[in-house]
Amino acid sequence: MLAIAFPGMGQIYNRKYWKIPLVYAGFGALIYSVGYNSSNYNMYMKAYQDFTDLIPETVSYQKVILYADPATYDPVLHPDTYHPSDAAYYREGMLRLLDSYKRYRDLSYIGIAGWYLISILDANVDASLFNYDISDNLDIAIAPIQVPLPGGYPAAGINVGLRVTF
Repeated sequence: MLAIAFPGMGQIYNRKYWKIPLVYAGFGALIYSVGYNSSNYNMYMKAYQDFTDLIPETVSYQKVILYADPATYDPVLHPDTYHPSDAAYYREGMLRLLDSYKRYRDLSYIGIAGWYLISILDANVDASLFNYDISDNLDIAIAPIQVPLPGGYPAAGINVGLRVTF
């Protein structure tokens, strides 16, 4: 129940202190992934909006299209020299990246929920097995035996048995 209230508290209660950095490292990585993908999604969304509008002052797309000459793809700033195929290429590229960052951002949110459930499940299973008795009364033995084959011929084999004594 403590793991539901605050992540990592179930691991502290179970005295599994080495798991706490793993829990928070997972949350930290997923939160970083959300921030990274959200900032890139917003940047490409703004760039795509500025690329498709007809306002010459909005040129944020030039920050994402780095190594191309705007005279070849920009119909607003250079209406006489742009190539429609270049403009379509960069527009479709921005849309692909926009969809990619949105997908990974959404998967990161799902990952946070999944990691939260895994940490709760880990604490619950560890708490339920906390008093599990592992003693010398539980024994496993591997012994050779004689296995009869069809036709009455004996052959060697291995028998695995579990013995519990009370």
